Amino acid sequence: MESAKRKSPSAGWDWTLVLIAALLWPAVALGGGASEVFQKVKDAIVVVKALDREGQEVSQGSGVVLPSGEVVTNYHVVEQGVRFQVVAKGQAVSAVVVAKRADRDLALLLAPGLDARPAQLGRAGGLKVGQRVFAVGAPYGLELSISEGIVSQLRGKKPPIIQTTAAISPGSSGGGLFNEQGQLVGITSFYLKGGQGLNFAVPVEWVQELIAQSKKANPPPAAKSPGRAQAPDSSSEPRKGESDTTWSREAEALHAAQNWSGLLEHSKRWTRAEPGESLAWYALGIAYYKLGRKQEALSACKEAVRLKPDFAEAWYNLGVAYSELGRYQEALSAWKEAVRLKPDLAEPWSNLGFAYCKLGRYQEAVYACKEALRLKPDLAEAWGVLGVAYWALGNRSEALKAVQELRRYDPARADRLFNLMMGK
Repeated sequence: MESAKRKSPSAGWDWTLVLIAALLWPAVALGGGASEVFQKVKDAIVVVKALDREGQEVSQGSGVVLPSGEVVTNYHVVEQGVRFQVVAKGQAVSAVVVAKRADRDLALLLAPGLDARPAQLGRAGGLKVGQRVFAVGAPYGLELSISEGIVSQLRGKKPPIIQTTAAISPGSSGGGLFNEQGQLVGITSFYLKGGQGLNFAVPVEWVQELIAQSKKANPPPAAKSPGRAQAPDSSSEPRKGESDTTWSREAEALHAAQNWSGLLEHSKRWTRAEPGESLAWYALGIAYYKLGRKQEALSACKEAVRLKPDFAEAWYNLGVAYSELGRYQEALSAWKEAVRLKPDLAEPWSNLGFAYCKLGRYQEAVYACKEALRLKPDLAEAWGVLGVAYWALGNRSEALKAVQELRRYDPARADRLFNLMMGK
């Protein structure tokens, strides 16, 4: 599920991390070589791990981050799993399967908090035999390996299954097949042992069809009854041995629909069914907070981090809960832990700056905000807090520069902050 994001120093909760907007690379007349293609696509390639209920790995493959926010991999990579992880840049986050098709060997996962950049989509239907292509994946668990080859044949009707000489090894399954412009044209799926260059990828068009089918088949609860949020049936309890993936998916849908009452009831049932599941308490904390029940939100977040001490997003939300109750020193400690666990995420750094300001530690606030802006230069909250910290330190020129930068991303907030500084 999405983590909570702080909208401003006084309010906010939804911290949306799993998902970065697509970067559209311009098409060029001449294609790039392996090095150029690799630089374009490397941040979209992830490792996908399927685990059993005890957390033991049962299979591993590759995945590609899509502009829609999901991660695509092969069905056979996730088929035997109960829990799932997606690994990018050495950081593993929990994931849930949201759609799958065994006959096309495809599966879609949501991995909130994933630090990755989506691939640009191309078309398998536009490929020609003899055209250069590049397979990028994680063979044998080795992240970011590239192999070059050609399209040796296009099999079946359009969009075709792609036969290629680009090498596919164990662990490459679910990785990307890219054209010379760095556009995703296929998902590497299987190879024939003993064959010479008999490697195959399913067309990217199938991925787009799966995304469309999943959204049509599973609309969020609010879409089923416009204007009236519906809580799930409170009599529904999980069957013995049921995977918590179902619970996670419903929580994600309720969160996306901003159905906070529904999320509260769902999360309560989830915590009763699986009291040791940190995600359940995490979702419960968000629901309580959104309904204004801040003390109960605090208790739920505490339980989430007790059960999973390395859950950075839960530490972040714990800090928000403490902050809303005016307990800034405890908020500071929680956000420090979030930063320690995931130092490359900007939002916890920004909130650290806010806590430091509240505690009168303005120089440390400047450092924290600069770190947030180094990671995410368009983070409006960090520019605002930076301006406050500089103003408190008496550095008027830097404070006004921060306000000017804030105006690029949030003009209304910049005007309010400027008026406060000017005593208007």
